[in-house]
Amino acid sequence: MGGGLECALACDVRIAEEQAQMALPEAGVGLLPCGCGTQTLPWLVGEGWAKRMILTGERVDAATALRIGLVEEVVPAGQALDAALRLAGRACNVSPRAAAYSKQLVHLARQGVPRGPALALERERFVDLFDGEDQREGVNAFLQKRAPQWRNA
Repeated sequence: MGGGLECALACDVRIAEEQAQMALPEAGVGLLPCGCGTQTLPWLVGEGWAKRMILTGERVDAATALRIGLVEEVVPAGQALDAALRLAGRACNVSPRAAAYSKQLVHLARQGVPRGPALALERERFVDLFDGEDQREGVNAFLQKRAPQWRNA
């Protein structure tokens, strides 16, 4: 609720336990969700659901959060940490530089950067990565059926 949900909104991926309830109740006490709630929530769930949650303080359960795009996964009670650690482990297997570029490019859409310039930057970043040592390491590791040793180069 409130700041706790806003902390979750700052994450790349959100996992909720099936009993979770989420809300931004600040307007009910004369405030507004100022920890990225008014900016990130609409991007994730759409303007309608964001207004519904912010303007009414409505709580959403985990199933609704999954359906509207507020969370990416719902797990049984007590299993969120394990699920998050498994997902983080998978994220650790990708090239750090490729992940950083990908996040930057995804965030361009949130910032309203027009599609044409964003696609041009995407191609530039692809070429930057294609000429890098990590790309060669990634392909060789794949072909040799081993884990890559990223050098972030």
